[in-house]
Amino acid sequence: MSYFERALIVIMLVGALAGLAGVLVVLRKRVLFAQALTHATFPGAVIATILGASLQIGALIACMSLAIILSFLSRIRGQGTQAASGVMLTAGFAAGVLLQAMNPSIPIQIDSFLFGSILSATWVDGLVAGVALLAVIATMLIWGKQILFFLFDPEAFAATGAKPWMLDAVLLLITTVAVVAALPAAGAILAIALIAAPAAAARYFTDKINVMFWLAPSLGALAGVAGLLISRWLGVSAGASISLVAATIFFIAWGTFTMRRPAVRGVAA
Repeated sequence: MSYFERALIVIMLVGALAGLAGVLVVLRKRVLFAQALTHATFPGAVIATILGASLQIGALIACMSLAIILSFLSRIRGQGTQAASGVMLTAGFAAGVLLQAMNPSIPIQIDSFLFGSILSATWVDGLVAGVALLAVIATMLIWGKQILFFLFDPEAFAATGAKPWMLDAVLLLITTVAVVAALPAAGAILAIALIAAPAAAARYFTDKINVMFWLAPSLGALAGVAGLLISRWLGVSAGASISLVAATIFFIAWGTFTMRRPAVRGVAA
């Protein structure tokens, strides 16, 4: 099997995982939060490289650490998740730039990390994405009803005696895993497009939650495969191409929804 065929399989798995996790991110209204996590991978990867450890492990630890910090900050009275995410987004990226500047000899390709390098993805990347995808699917099959209850009415969920922080932690973990898995495909900067765009598009295509949970992963896989094929055809960056295809799918969904809405209103009238 050639490197390109391997890349197609890996991006298909990564796109499906990102799309599935993206549904939870969009419904929870934490897109900026996920964006902050993508930038937090940068300093984690630099530190891991300095220490001679795995880049992905460093990115995962950095993501989980920032997720915990953001979770606590968002619980401060008068302090919303959006403000905390905005601060941590810039701080995380700045920390990575500073660390890299202080250690110019570290063997890390900054461009490929920031913008992705799916063509150099290994079977380990595919295995990680595949296992993570199965784990997220299993989580939704087991706790799907509770998670949706928590997403749509957290106050009522807490009133039942349940512990919202436990499900919030599960959602944070799913988001973190999706962010790290998307790094080889789109990089730290463009990964959010692969996470948010398919889920947001699925929300425009359907108002049924159960449909969103299979449509978004399908759109994510489609964006990944189509973007990779287009990048090879045009000879451009795979990460940028994948992100633009994901954005195009979103705008098509939005346009379809916008054109369909007046027709629906006319029928209702």
